[in-house]
Amino acid sequence: MTITPDTARPFIDVHAPVAQALAAGRPVVALESTIITHGMPYPDNGAMAANVEKIISDGGAVPATIAVVNGRIKIGLSDGERESLAMTGDAMKLSRADLAFAVSEGRTGGTTVAATMIAAHMAGIKVFATGGIGGVHKGAEKSFDISADLDELARTPVIVVSAGAKAILDIEKTLEVLETRGVPVIGHGCETMPAFWSRQSPFRAPLTLHRPEQIAHFHKTRQALGLGGGILVANPVPQDQEIPAAEMARYIDAAQKAAEAQHISGKAVTPFLLSKILELTDGRSLKTNIALVENNARLAAEIAKAL
Repeated sequence: MTITPDTARPFIDVHAPVAQALAAGRPVVALESTIITHGMPYPDNGAMAANVEKIISDGGAVPATIAVVNGRIKIGLSDGERESLAMTGDAMKLSRADLAFAVSEGRTGGTTVAATMIAAHMAGIKVFATGGIGGVHKGAEKSFDISADLDELARTPVIVVSAGAKAILDIEKTLEVLETRGVPVIGHGCETMPAFWSRQSPFRAPLTLHRPEQIAHFHKTRQALGLGGGILVANPVPQDQEIPAAEMARYIDAAQKAAEAQHISGKAVTPFLLSKILELTDGRSLKTNIALVENNARLAAEIAKAL
């Protein structure tokens, strides 16, 4: 298998099953690790990560959880590495700006959507499953807080399967920025954008496709036309697992107010809001979060097979 650029090779460890699959041209699905280090409490995070890998394997693809461990970019983790990452209390939250910092300083960190896309692309992995992407934060017109995930989607050719943007964000502005940056946003089997924990937001999905084969064909067509950049697939959480948007709005609003009162800013905002919402929903938000990640992993495996 090849690493691009070749100069990155000394910093990267590719887990043997992943290397074998890539070399043989078999389907591989990348997974991010911020959800493990910053998205869920232990031990739920480790159990979720193991289960999502199993879903991808059962779906006929090879899972590659991406993380930085002691300065090494890991493309795929062993069971032991994954569990020890789940227990790491002081992991960094890594995006494009600080990925190389963690490598140069020998640090450990969970990779965000942006950093996972970068590492996946280096290894030649075309599909990546996550929960929800980062985006434009509420009040961004004052704070300028816009996730680097959006820029990464515009520049790195990876298909990102998500349940839309995290519902704590300004979904409308997130869609506007994605459109400006030329990123296709596809509702999988839906004409309305999902809102992470909820199946529906008030906003239309810019594009709709119904089958994984169509998504794979669209990606190949974009590549053939030299259009560059990735694709965002918005896949609604299963109906029996969703928390309706009207109910979630109350929890999100309360969490937002708590963040403002405590002057939480920058990278700390999303982990703070997610853990506050977990508390306000008595754990229901975590169950739904796990269900939507599993649902995205199933779809990502199908897309990877169709490529």
